[in-house]
Amino acid sequence: MRTQMIFGVLAALTVLAAPARAAEAAPDPSTNREFTAKLGVCNLCHGTNGMPRNNATIPVIWGQQENYLTKQMHDFETGDRNFEIMKWMTETLTPAERTAAAAYFAKQKWPARAASAPGAPAAPRGIAVCQACHAQNFLGAVQAEGVATPRLAGQDFNYLVESMRKFADGERNNSVDMVQIMKGISAADREAMARYLSSL
Repeated sequence: MRTQMIFGVLAALTVLAAPARAAEAAPDPSTNREFTAKLGVCNLCHGTNGMPRNNATIPVIWGQQENYLTKQMHDFETGDRNFEIMKWMTETLTPAERTAAAAYFAKQKWPARAASAPGAPAAPRGIAVCQACHAQNFLGAVQAEGVATPRLAGQDFNYLVESMRKFADGERNNSVDMVQIMKGISAADREAMARYLSSL
């Protein structure tokens, strides 16, 4: 039902967006109602307060690295990253809207988490390999080639462990480095890493 609702909204937005594709000025969510509606569709899954709803494998995007968000939308559009709803959503956005959407979500505050349970997990073995690209504090960083790595600290455990599994199994391959790294890490170690990162 939820998927049908999202596809219905996306179809309506596609029709509304057709005449506007010629104008490539960056839209302002505070004044552009159509663009605001599109951001609202994002929030149906990713959460109006930044916390994803109804599915623990949906990532937090509020406060995420802007460059990373832009790349993911590009990859969904081209099929380099495969997820049908995100492909549809990305295709409803003009290039200028994608840029503005990435900037909008990057500027939002990372959602507050409930207080961590006592005895948060210790840093697991192999976590330094994540720090090499995602920064010492796991907040993500722009790499030498200009592409940002995402924030991992505080991301949902289920999303992290499933993403690592997809890279390891070759189901997700829009980062060659991540595919190679995750293939070399056992499922148990990936789970320990995800549990630690989600606790930060």
